Amino acid sequence: MEITLSLVGKIPVFQLHGRLDVATSPLLEERLHLLAGEQNNRVVFDCAELTYVSSAGLRVFLSALRQLGAAGGGIAFASLREPVQQLFQLAGLEEFFIIEPTPELAAARLV
Repeated sequence: MEITLSLVGKIPVFQLHGRLDVATSPLLEERLHLLAGEQNNRVVFDCAELTYVSSAGLRVFLSALRQLGAAGGGIAFASLREPVQQLFQLAGLEEFFIIEPTPELAAARLV
């Protein structure tokens, strides 16, 4: 998996490319921990190029939601591909996550 970082305003946007599974989720966790050290409590995950999410990947997202929410922030998702969107639906996570069609709209929901 490849992770790139950009900003929408002051909100970090992680562009996720490839598969988020047991082998790659530690990389995303590490990146999130580094970001948390910079006092950021809001994050957008751009999933336009994310092709697969395993239970390990879901755990990373739920952990981020819990940690950032406790700090007064949150997470949002943008550009979900069909397989990932279906996973969120099946897991009943759509009610917990902010999901928007673009990173800009997702970031606006976190302000």
